[in-house]
Amino acid sequence: MTQTDGYLLDNRQTEAGKRFDAFATLFDPTTFRHIERFGIGSGWRCWEVGAGGTSVVSWLAKKVGPTGRVVATDIDTSWAASAARPPVEIQVHDVAAEEPPGEGFDLVHARLVLVHVPDRERALRSMVKALRPGGRLLLEDADPALQPLLCPDEHGPDQQLANRLRHGFRKLLSERGADLSYGRKLPRLLREAGLREVEADAYFPVTSTACADLEAATIRQIRDQLVTAGLATNEDIDRHLVNVASGSMDLATAPMISAWGRK
Repeated sequence: MTQTDGYLLDNRQTEAGKRFDAFATLFDPTTFRHIERFGIGSGWRCWEVGAGGTSVVSWLAKKVGPTGRVVATDIDTSWAASAARPPVEIQVHDVAAEEPPGEGFDLVHARLVLVHVPDRERALRSMVKALRPGGRLLLEDADPALQPLLCPDEHGPDQQLANRLRHGFRKLLSERGADLSYGRKLPRLLREAGLREVEADAYFPVTSTACADLEAATIRQIRDQLVTAGLATNEDIDRHLVNVASGSMDLATAPMISAWGRK
C-alpha cells in the first residue's frame, strides 16, 4: 500500500510520533513477552514488518546482538533515522506487493499492520515464505468489531460524544478497506497458511494515560476527514479533546489479538 491509496493515518503527520509512543507504552510489554517465549537470542534474524516506530526494532536489535540481523520495513521509513545502525537494516518495502526482503528469518513480526493492508492474503504468504523451517511468525492486530467503544462505560454525554467520534473513526477506516474484525481471524489464517503450534491471546487496555494520549493524537490526525465526511463538527472535536485532556473519562482501545505459529 502506498500513501496515496487512502491510508487514514499517515506516518508523516506530526501526530504519528505521538501515536507510536502510545502504542509502545500500551503494547510493547505484550509483544516482548511473546517474543521472549520464542527464545530469541544472539544471532537471530528478524523481519519487523510495517515498523511504524522504533521501540520494537531497538529491542530486537539488543536481543540479537552484533551477530544478528533485524530488517525493518515500511512503505514510509521517515521514522527510521534513530534506528538505522547495525544490526538494523531499514528498507522501504510494501509487504502486500513485493517479494520479502530475504528468507531464512527466525522471526517475522507485524503489529497493527495487516488490518490496514488491502491484499492481506498476499502479505501473509510473503511473511510465511520468509521464515526458515522452525521459524516463528507473530501477528498482532486489532479487532475493533469485538469492542467498538472508546468509553465502554457510556454513562454521560461526554462519553456518548466520545463513542460517536470513535464510530466515525471506524467508518473512515472501513471505507478505506480496513477489516475491523481481522484480529479474531488470525489463528485460523495462520493454520491455513500451514503453520503449526498456533496459539493466540488478546490484550485489552480499559483505561490508561496512554489510551488518552493515543486518542488525542488520533483525533487530531483525522480531524479534517471527520468534519469533511459530516461525521463530526469542529465544535464536537474541540469539546472532545478538552474532555480527553481532563482525564475524567475512562478511555479504552480495541483488543489487540496476538497469534503465533511455527513454520
